[in-house]
Amino acid sequence: MKLARLFPSLAVVGVVLAACGGNNTATSTPSANVPSDLSVTSFNADFTYMSNLKSLVSAGKGKVGVILPDTTSSARYVAFDAPYLKKAFDLAGYSSSNYKIDNAQGQEQQELSLAQADITAGATVLIMDPISSSVGSQIQAYAQSHGVKVISYDRATFTGTQTFYVSFDNVQVGKLIGKGFTDCVTAWNVKSPKVFQLNGGENSDPNAVSFAQGYNQVIWNDPTTPLTAGKTNSQGYTLIGDQVATDWKNDVGATIFQQQFTAHPTINATVEANDGLGNAVIQVLKNKGIKAKTIPTTGQDATLDGMVNVLTDYQCGSVYKAIYLEAQDAVALATVLRAGATPPTALVNGTTTPPSGVTGNQQPASLLTPVWVDKSNMESTVIKDKFIDVATLCSKAGAAVCSANKIS
Repeated sequence: MKLARLFPSLAVVGVVLAACGGNNTATSTPSANVPSDLSVTSFNADFTYMSNLKSLVSAGKGKVGVILPDTTSSARYVAFDAPYLKKAFDLAGYSSSNYKIDNAQGQEQQELSLAQADITAGATVLIMDPISSSVGSQIQAYAQSHGVKVISYDRATFTGTQTFYVSFDNVQVGKLIGKGFTDCVTAWNVKSPKVFQLNGGENSDPNAVSFAQGYNQVIWNDPTTPLTAGKTNSQGYTLIGDQVATDWKNDVGATIFQQQFTAHPTINATVEANDGLGNAVIQVLKNKGIKAKTIPTTGQDATLDGMVNVLTDYQCGSVYKAIYLEAQDAVALATVLRAGATPPTALVNGTTTPPSGVTGNQQPASLLTPVWVDKSNMESTVIKDKFIDVATLCSKAGAAVCSANKIS
């Protein structure tokens, strides 16, 4: 799962940009006026707001370089991010010579080289989705030394004085998972819930910590992660176990749950940090002959398999993070920075903070709002947005299932 790397504070903060040295730095001009209504809620599926940035684009200096991480960890980067970013640039009034979108193909050195090449070619702003925190920090340091501002896209970078973060509020992601889970426990009539939690890659991904903090706060009224087995809450839940699937590996998660379900057959409710881990647990449950709508599971990313599992009553729901919003947000912020202007607090509406043990400092962040998707709103969210192909979904879930849920 590589959709986020974030440990956010929900406090809204203002951001005041210090002037950067270097020949590439964008300079403020009288015409670099930021639209007064620019905020994280400005964007929609039709990209209608982007044309409001045309005068700001004209006032800006230099190019914007975009570097996406790979084509294998998630289909999103080719299918959604690249075309959505291009659409946002084009509608904002950029010429094709003033932005460049590349993919590092999973190679850290290539990502660094692409960043260096963009800066050499005149980039004054970089939008990067770092493959790792290490290469993210290398790119940030190189950019800062050349007076170039950096937007860390979808995965946070905790270094530098001209670094911004654009993503979804990942503590809120976790809270949606927690609320979806508790609602499902009630709806599925789970008695005396004996809960097992399968967290994401907290060993390598600060976002995973944020997700767990969110759902632990909702379910257990305790944002600590991982929690100690035996914990209870006021609704009569008991925590059987809380473990980490290292590096978000689904096979690791499947092995962990297989062992835990064998050792603790009383487990009758589960929490998973993403759809991949949820699906891994579901396959174990199916192999054990567990029927649908018996043991809740959760997830995020609104993947095809996740949506199939939701429709067939093996998963409660999933957190959807609309990539078209993230792409527009990143281009809008880059446009403000390129013009040497100060981003409004309604756009840069939060912060991202390194978790304990991670070197770095708090960075300004633009945090979008995620959505919980279940049967009730699948049609109006992921299907309406064409994030999920309805024909493929109904082929896998079954035509009767789709018909029963008014999915078409």
